Order: sequence, then C-alpha cells, then structure tokens
Amino acid sequence: MLTIGTLSKKTGTKVQTIRYYEQIGLMPEPGRTEGGQRRYDNAQLDRLSFIRHSRQLGFSLDAIRELLDLSDQPNRPCEEADAIARRQLNQVEQRMARLKALRTELKRMVHECSGGRTADCKVLEVLQDHSECLTEHDEIGA
Repeated sequence: MLTIGTLSKKTGTKVQTIRYYEQIGLMPEPGRTEGGQRRYDNAQLDRLSFIRHSRQLGFSLDAIRELLDLSDQPNRPCEEADAIARRQLNQVEQRMARLKALRTELKRMVHECSGGRTADCKVLEVLQDHSECLTEHDEIGA
C-alpha cells in the first residue's frame, strides 16, 4: 500500500492533483488507515499512471473519463477508444497548423523589423493592424 506522497512521486503527479482526480471521480476513493491517511494499491497506481500519460498526450478530462470507462470493460470493442484518439489527433494537428502559421508570421515580423525607432517598428505596426498579417492565424485551429 502506498501513501499519497509515494503515489505522487511514483507518477510525477502533485498531491493536490491526485485529490482533485478523486473529487471528480477519475480516481476511486482510496482506503484509509485507522488514522485517516489515504492508502493506494497497485491498481490505483496504474490508473493514475494512465491518467497522467493521457494528460501528457493532451486528452481532456472528459476524454480520459471515457477512456477509463472503456479500459474498465475489457470485452468492449476498441473502436470507441480509437475514435477518441483520432479526435485528439485531429485537435493536435489543428493546433500544429495554427502554430506553424504563427511561426511564419512572427518570423516575417522580426525579419522585416529594421531595428530603428519604435515609430517605424514593423513588429508594432503588424500588431496594431491585423490586416498587415500575411497568414490567417486567427482562424486556424482556434
């Protein structure tokens, strides 16, 4: 049995976050000692590791809840899990496209800046007037 501190260290998850996951039902309520201290077993360690890895991959808490539900029912087809992962992949690709557009625009702004006075600064000019932008970064993946 693990204390919350040990569980935290083994998974790299803050104690406060573990308690939050318990409050919202992603983690089951742990057993407690006679003194009221939380105690976690290996199944809870595995579950928290699953949650943590899912968060690192950018899944929302709602998606993680769905994935955990699927994981808890091993005889169900994996099509639903695949659909959730595909949805996440699509969101990541949209963010990447937006970041690429932002990178292009920022590089252009920096390159066109002459380094003179702020009155003639291309960076400030573009920030002040969105029509000066060459990319439509406000619409990509927003």
